[in-house]
Amino acid sequence: MKKIVVTGKTIELAVKSGLSQWQVSEDRVNIHILEQPSRGLFGFIGTKEAKVELELIPDPLEEAIAFLQDMFEAMQISITIDTRKDREGYILNMSGSELGILIGKRGQTLDALQYLVNIVANRYANSHFRIILDAENFRDRRKKTLEELAVRLANRVIKSKKEVILEPMNSQERKIIHAELQGHPVVKTYSKGEEPNRRVVIAVK
Repeated sequence: MKKIVVTGKTIELAVKSGLSQWQVSEDRVNIHILEQPSRGLFGFIGTKEAKVELELIPDPLEEAIAFLQDMFEAMQISITIDTRKDREGYILNMSGSELGILIGKRGQTLDALQYLVNIVANRYANSHFRIILDAENFRDRRKKTLEELAVRLANRVIKSKKEVILEPMNSQERKIIHAELQGHPVVKTYSKGEEPNRRVVIAVK
């Protein structure tokens, strides 16, 4: 953990000095008093100042971003990360000129990176912490593609009266297919198989 030793005329002032250096609030640190300030003649503050050690409590989001930045540096690629929060968690949207290698075929590399980022973040979280990793809004584009695929395959099933088995997908992508055809008057969807080869099946009701 990151630590710093600071001094001040009082413990409060020493702590304040350390917080100012790190630009964090007091709830982000553990405080260890190393030396109390000594008082001189007539109760005035003496020559010995308070000495305090501050230990920075890791932030899950900051640690996840640092993990990605270290990886980008090792790969010698320039990537910018924008962060926003929604009801599902934090969304880290990457942008740069070499995103293809980070997205991979049908987003498989992006999914693997997202898995690792969540492992890193949850090492420092007190409760479940969710991060969605995106690359120039690839997730939205992929969602639209899957929704269009679901409708197209549903029409094929209606015409042929034969079920269609899709390629293996992760749980999030299967959920998109199920949601798009939920309530469809003619076809139904269900999943079969084991991870990572679980597939969506579209069939006539």
